[in-house]
Amino acid sequence: MHPATSIIVFTALSGLGYGLAVVLGLGFFDPSLLSTKIAYLASLMLIGIGLLSSLLHLGNPQRAWRALTQWRSSWLSREGVMAIATFVPLTLSAVLAIFTNRHDTVLGLITVLGSLVTVYCTSMIYASLKTVDSWHTKLTPLCFLLFSLAGGFLLASGIAGGDPLVVELLALLFVLLALVAKMIWRNRAAKLVPLSSPESATGLGTIGKVRLFERPHALDNYLTREMGFRIARKHAAKLWVIAFGCGAILPILALLLSMAIGGGLAAHVVLGVGILSHLIGVFVERWLFFAEAKHAVMNYY
Repeated sequence: MHPATSIIVFTALSGLGYGLAVVLGLGFFDPSLLSTKIAYLASLMLIGIGLLSSLLHLGNPQRAWRALTQWRSSWLSREGVMAIATFVPLTLSAVLAIFTNRHDTVLGLITVLGSLVTVYCTSMIYASLKTVDSWHTKLTPLCFLLFSLAGGFLLASGIAGGDPLVVELLALLFVLLALVAKMIWRNRAAKLVPLSSPESATGLGTIGKVRLFERPHALDNYLTREMGFRIARKHAAKLWVIAFGCGAILPILALLLSMAIGGGLAAHVVLGVGILSHLIGVFVERWLFFAEAKHAVMNYY
């Protein structure tokens, strides 16, 4: 499928922002520290940029509010409702930390729950689609949640003050879990036998192999633009190496080196490199997530 830049930015940045919100909501850091206040602002900024970016993918962004009314049946609508609902306790927690140097446990736990549910709803927009075999698995929301938590704890370890050892250890754990989950997800997608084929789509499978002579229509349309994207296997393989290397391997090395250094400017520089590397890896991973997806409708093209 066509890897739209706006959706890649949305899923990557908002996931990172919600992951950071989970760390802050759990109260790992002293709210009186300047670094904690910066972390709250960073979380709100990442989530805000991500949500605004998602509007660019809509045909009529001015009607985005109508999507919120379909929460009973649409994961997209549920994601929008939860994003707005989570923004409220997160903003209140940020106000308390910035202006009163306090952390409210109840608001923090609500923020944690809301952040995780929002990321889950985002992932289910894709995991619920039976027409895309590689997405339609419980591994998809698991990967989204683990990457969100990995990025959040990694970012928190780099910008928060105090003793970040516990946060660094949790960041290391979640990065490792995200790496394993994504490798399992990719291995499944690579070996997947499509449930729908040209034979089943046309109902002519009993006759023999179906070969399409031409497309159903001559001009491009929404389906061919959005779902007809293809990437060469050799390019995909190289990009997966970049995704795994930048998204997980380098951050793991950065975390281990930072813990070995034990703090100070050098440790923060190392973690900064790890955070930047992780963000690049997540962007590449999300690009491949869409670029390699095969929609069943392309059986007709």
